[in-house]
Amino acid sequence: MNVIDAIILGIIQGLTEFLPVSSSGHLELGKAILGDNSVPEESLLFTVVLHFATALSTIVVFRKDVFSLIKGALKFKWNDDLQFILKIAVSMIPAVVVGLFFEEQLEALFGGNILLVGCMLIITAFLLFMADRAKNTNKKVSFSNAFIIGISQAIAMLPGISRSGATISTSVLLGNDKTKAARFSFLMVVPLIFGKIAKDVLSGDLTYESGNFTTLTIGFIAAFVAGLFACTWMIALVKKSKLTYFAIYCVIVGLVAIGFTLLNK
Repeated sequence: MNVIDAIILGIIQGLTEFLPVSSSGHLELGKAILGDNSVPEESLLFTVVLHFATALSTIVVFRKDVFSLIKGALKFKWNDDLQFILKIAVSMIPAVVVGLFFEEQLEALFGGNILLVGCMLIITAFLLFMADRAKNTNKKVSFSNAFIIGISQAIAMLPGISRSGATISTSVLLGNDKTKAARFSFLMVVPLIFGKIAKDVLSGDLTYESGNFTTLTIGFIAAFVAGLFACTWMIALVKKSKLTYFAIYCVIVGLVAIGFTLLNK
């Protein structure tokens, strides 16, 4: 992988992690278009680094919320901050279960399966279209909501299903405030990303060679900067009910991906 490819894939990850168009799906499409010939271990390391960058960008954008949650939780009282953290913990359960027991099956789907990506993008489009028409409320995410949203997050492990799109849409369709839904969606994934990185590092699945340092660093910077922009932009878009545009985009890209696959059989 050269420097230009690293920048392109970094920007794709940074933008699509927050915009509801599936970061995993677009990374698979990007690698296919760019002809990425990295061995699986190297490709995994690059993907992990990009996810780490977007997790950090989330923390930067929501730094006040993060500090407030930590400060509130340390009071050891049943306050809103502690409840919010526990809701995030509840939302993680489905994804943790899927990640622990179906990891090999999931990884098998990330081998350039463009047809699957195309179909899943169309499903993402449907969710966004429905969520954009939901009425706005002042309702906060409840514990039961958190678990249901967590199921959506687990399903979004499939390439082509947008994690932010699925979780925000589910939350909004459950009647939650759109801004609160976006905030919960972006914060709930941070512990999972760091947990996945820790698991990969401790398991020895990640391999590193000194020659990868430049592309990894540049990819990280590109994803981090793009993530800062996309996260801030997405919050405003959800609040203004502008998700239909992304639904149309997902349909177009999904159909192109399906057509590309069928024409090259």
